[in-house]
Amino acid sequence: MAKPKVSYVCNECGADFPKWSGQCGVCGAWNTLVEFKTAKSTSRTLVNRAQIQPEIVSLNADTANIEHRNPSGFNELDRVLSGGLVAGSVILLGGDPGIGKSTLLLQVLARLGRKLKTLYVSGEESLRQISLRASRLGLNLPDINLLTETATEKIIEAAHRAEPEVMVIDSIQTLYMEDLNPAPGSVTQVRESAAQLVRFAKEANIAIFLVGHVTKDGAIAGPRILEHMVDTVLYFEGDPGSRYRVIRAIKNRFGAVNELGVFAMTEDGLKEVSNPSAIFLSRHPEPVAGSITLVTREGTRPLLVELQALVDDSHLSNPRRVSLGLEHNRLAMLLAVLHRHGAVATYNNDVFVNVVGGVRVTETAADLAVVLAILSSLKNKPLPAGLVVFGEVGLSGEIRPVPAGEERLKEASKHGFKQAIIPQANKPKKNINDMKITAVQRLAEAISAVWI
Repeated sequence: MAKPKVSYVCNECGADFPKWSGQCGVCGAWNTLVEFKTAKSTSRTLVNRAQIQPEIVSLNADTANIEHRNPSGFNELDRVLSGGLVAGSVILLGGDPGIGKSTLLLQVLARLGRKLKTLYVSGEESLRQISLRASRLGLNLPDINLLTETATEKIIEAAHRAEPEVMVIDSIQTLYMEDLNPAPGSVTQVRESAAQLVRFAKEANIAIFLVGHVTKDGAIAGPRILEHMVDTVLYFEGDPGSRYRVIRAIKNRFGAVNELGVFAMTEDGLKEVSNPSAIFLSRHPEPVAGSITLVTREGTRPLLVELQALVDDSHLSNPRRVSLGLEHNRLAMLLAVLHRHGAVATYNNDVFVNVVGGVRVTETAADLAVVLAILSSLKNKPLPAGLVVFGEVGLSGEIRPVPAGEERLKEASKHGFKQAIIPQANKPKKNINDMKITAVQRLAEAISAVWI
C-alpha cells in the first residue's frame, strides 16, 4: 500500500488544506482543522465493479418515472421522507443519546422485513442486546437480519453477498477503514466510511440509514461534509421529560424539507401520533392570562400549538428576555414593535415566552400570537376562549399575510375553535363552519379586537 497522503480538513465546511492553520480559509471558523490521512491507492475492492457496469443514458420520460418508493411502515416517517424510501438513497438520522433512534429503525426494519430483504448492522450493541430489545418491543425476530461489525470493508462485503434492499448502520461514528490509521469516530474515518457506503448504496441500489451521534450543540458529530454527502438528513428531537418525539427533515433530495413526524415513546416502542395538534394544546378549564393558540405550519401540515408568555417586574438593570421554541432576536424585535406601535413598554419587565410541548416554531406566522400573549400576561387579562391567531408583524406595525391561511383556519375549526384573528390578506372568501374571523391590517386593530 502506498504511503498515506496527509491533509487537513475543516470540521465545519469540509475544505481541504495542505498545511494546518488556526483558521479555515473558506468558512472562517477557528480551530476546526484536523489531520486527515488517506491512502493514494489500495488493493482492496469494496464492491465487485465487474458486476456493476456504469451506463450512460439520456433524460427522457422513462428515466424521469423510474423512482419507486417503499413505505417504511410508519406514516409519520413516510411523511418526512416525502412518501417512503427511495432505492439507492442514504438517510442520516441524528439525535440525542437515548431518544429512540435505534428503537425506531429496528421497528422499521421489522415491518419492512415482511416484504423486503433487510440488514441491521450494529457497531455499538451485541446481537444479544438487540435481540432482547426486539423481544421487548414484540417484534418478529426472523424478519430482522443482524450483523455486528465495525470494519467498513467487511460490512460492504457482507452486504454485497446478502444483497439487502434496506440497511441500517448504527452508527457511522463506530466504523473504521482498515487502510487508515486514525481511530473510529475521527474526521478521517467518518468521512471515508460514509463515502464508501454512499458509493455502495448508489451502485447496488440499496437504501441505507446512517445513525449519527450529535454534539452538545445538537449538530451531528463529525465533519460537516457528512451532511452534504447523504441524500436526506433527519433530526430526532424531543424533550427529555416528555414521551413525545419529533422527526424533522433538514435536507431531502427526494422531496420537501421541514416536514414533521410525531411519535410517542411507549413500553412497546414508538407509536405514531396521527393528530399532533391534540397533544400540543392544553385545555384549561377557564381562560388563562398569557396563553394563546397559534396555528403554525410544518411542511404541508397545519399544526395547532399553545404559546405561553409571562411578563413580570424585573429587579435587574438588564431585564431578561427568554424564548423557548422561538427565535430570541425576533422576540426582542416584537417587543420594540409593541412599544412603538402599541404604546406598551416592557423595558422594566422580564419577558418569558414558551411554545408548549417542546415544538420549535421558525416561521414568522407566530409574531401576532407572541405579541398578544405578552400583552395578555402584562395586563393579566385572559384572551377570549376558543381563539386562534396567526400573522406576521412588520416593523411599521402592519400585519402581513402568511402562506396557506385557509388551511390553517380549517384545521382550527376541526378542533372546535370559533374565533380567529388573521391578516386582512388571508381572509377567506367563504365562511368556514360559522367561525368568527377578524381580519386586521395594523397591530392596533388586533389589540382592540381582543378587548384588552
